[in-house]
Amino acid sequence: MADPRFYCPIPVLAEQELELPASVAHHVRVRRLTDGDTVVLFDGRGGEIAGVLSFAEKKAFVLMGQHAPKEAELSGEITLIQALPSGDKMDWIIEKAVELGVHRLIPVAAQRSVLRLSGPRLEKRLEHWRGIITSASEQCGRNRLMHLGAPQSLEQALAATPSRQRLLCDPEAAYTLAQHLAASLQEQKEVSALSLLIGPEGGWSPDEVASAARQGVTKIKFGSRVLRTETAGLALVAASTALLSW
Repeated sequence: MADPRFYCPIPVLAEQELELPASVAHHVRVRRLTDGDTVVLFDGRGGEIAGVLSFAEKKAFVLMGQHAPKEAELSGEITLIQALPSGDKMDWIIEKAVELGVHRLIPVAAQRSVLRLSGPRLEKRLEHWRGIITSASEQCGRNRLMHLGAPQSLEQALAATPSRQRLLCDPEAAYTLAQHLAASLQEQKEVSALSLLIGPEGGWSPDEVASAARQGVTKIKFGSRVLRTETAGLALVAASTALLSW
């Protein structure tokens, strides 16, 4: 059985005794770990360090071993530009995006998004999503946290992602995802970054589609079925990483 992994929000250094932050110490106790157990810590800067756990009064410590430069990132960077869906669907999308290796996720307050966030409610939801990213990274073996942007408009999200490869699903598009990526590989020899635009339940509005086209976004089609917003992005990520051999 693999040693339990924990994200530590402070620098983790080799061959030092580290007092765990209260939040991490709490998770260690919830897991019912005891003196002498081995844990793996990572701080998001890359790599991980295994160490031996000990307790003193209400504090938890780890005697760190050697740094292991272990990585589980994709060969290229995927940005998922995801329109805010209704309910708690974003929780699922974020968790699975981490598992699939997405580098950055940008939530978009699309014109047809039902969910609207602002003020304290927005801050609370962002903190909740960051917790999901941490937990998913601990579980799947990633030692770098997926970047999470604040909800913004589609135009703002596109301005922040100047990649040549920005794709929007459209059943009327001339080429499939596979055809587009094959042509890109033939032309560029290598694709190092990819942005995928996923609309809300009602889809992107005509204004948003037109705005994306003006900013050089390419339309592609993906299969003959209509996918839910919480399925489409994850399916595109998985297919793209396979087609690009990432």
